[in-house]
Amino acid sequence: MKVLFLIAQANFNDIEFNVAKKVLEEKSIQVTVSSITTDEAVSMGGIKVKPDKKLREINPNDYDAFVIIGGSGSPKLLDYPEVIDTAKKFNQQNKILAAICLAPMILAKAGLLKGVLSTVFPADFAVGVLKQEGATYLKEHVIEDDNIITADGPQSAEEFANKIIHKFNL
Repeated sequence: MKVLFLIAQANFNDIEFNVAKKVLEEKSIQVTVSSITTDEAVSMGGIKVKPDKKLREINPNDYDAFVIIGGSGSPKLLDYPEVIDTAKKFNQQNKILAAICLAPMILAKAGLLKGVLSTVFPADFAVGVLKQEGATYLKEHVIEDDNIITADGPQSAEEFANKIIHKFNL
């Protein structure tokens, strides 16, 4: 199984990134890290990660899941059309779409959470975006609805990754 991670160039959540990546790799799932550029990305905690690929160079056919890591920088990913386009392509192929922390707002803005049970980091603005875009918001840690998995933040990173593994029937 192959999973594509997307991180913001600045202020992605290092706990969500490290925990989810470790849990998936322990199950022999290959994780490719992407961002808008392949320049070194810096987490909220100051961790530096060099993305493997630029998102616009990704072929969704090469991956089984698309995971968007949260953090205070993740909403800035909405500035790039390739983020929405990639999420839509994965969804059209009924592949796993997963987003944690503030990142479910990206799926909402892509129109992919209409009528979908979802969660997000419990900030009023984030919850507001989900509701405005037609999501059925539930104040829970991790929610799975069909091919979409959403989680509320770093405290849920391990459960979030385990939901992805469960979807792979591993």
